[in-house]
Amino acid sequence: MKVCIYGAGAIGGWLGVRLARAGCEVSVVARGATLEAVTSQGLRLQDAGQALCAPVQASANPSELGPQDLVVVAVKAPAMREVAKGIAPLLGPETIVLTAMNGVPWWFFDGFGGPYAGTQLKAVDPDGSIANAVAPQHIIGCVVHASCSLAGPGSVVHHFGNKLIVGEPSGEKTARVRDLVALLEKAGYETVLSEQIQKDTWYKLWGNMTVNPISAITGATTDRILDDELVLGFISAAMLEAREIGARIGIPIEQRPEDRHQVTRKLGAFKTSMLQDVEAGKPVELDALVTVVRELGLLTHTPTPFIDALLGLTRLHARVRGLY
Repeated sequence: MKVCIYGAGAIGGWLGVRLARAGCEVSVVARGATLEAVTSQGLRLQDAGQALCAPVQASANPSELGPQDLVVVAVKAPAMREVAKGIAPLLGPETIVLTAMNGVPWWFFDGFGGPYAGTQLKAVDPDGSIANAVAPQHIIGCVVHASCSLAGPGSVVHHFGNKLIVGEPSGEKTARVRDLVALLEKAGYETVLSEQIQKDTWYKLWGNMTVNPISAITGATTDRILDDELVLGFISAAMLEAREIGARIGIPIEQRPEDRHQVTRKLGAFKTSMLQDVEAGKPVELDALVTVVRELGLLTHTPTPFIDALLGLTRLHARVRGLY
């Protein structure tokens, strides 16, 4: 199976090495230092005390790699518009595009949402260019429950978590998504075939839409965020707003914010992906995590004063640093 990893960062590298070791013919779209490192040394992964390496074909030009069976898009949301400009040479009629990304994706309302089905989300695809570049029939969604970081270009460290949730935007259990589940299981992942991938996407977002930006502003690890009772109260209030939005678009969450805090607390002290981006001077994926939630609040006529405050503060913090 021909698999291309578009975005050889922490999650993309983790997926690429495992898929290569499962027998896939893996290639990578990369640039700069990452391209040089992957070309000369392959993709490298530190995982459970093992040092793994996968020789892969790498190029900055997708046309050199040609049509694929599977394209794994594992970029941060701000980079997606650039991916859309270059992805066409990788796509054949049957190519699957697996979006292993944080936040609400541009295809969120494809085949889902009741009265909101088909809505274009301006926060994540303002001009529709992403949807135009990646036709809906290619998409399978993926929610990643794992923590990885980069030790250097093309070199990934896997910290914890090994779960992938995948599903068709329509919720159908097609032959291709069942085959994909089998492949990911072969590659060593705990893989779940979702009943409705938008629900799994929203549930993950419900936890990280607050902790991520607060960590970016404060520089705090998750344990310190949860230990501050005033910050925790603010987070809970924003989560209640998001829970109401979810109920209005057909994704009710039965849990209380306190229940989700306990899940986060069990993960221990760690730096969120957004804090890692701030420290590395990279653009923050604020729109896919928070701006889009505010947009959904406006769409569903749900008041969001706490989400608005969170967005305004984090956006200003990022703008001052040139990261948004």
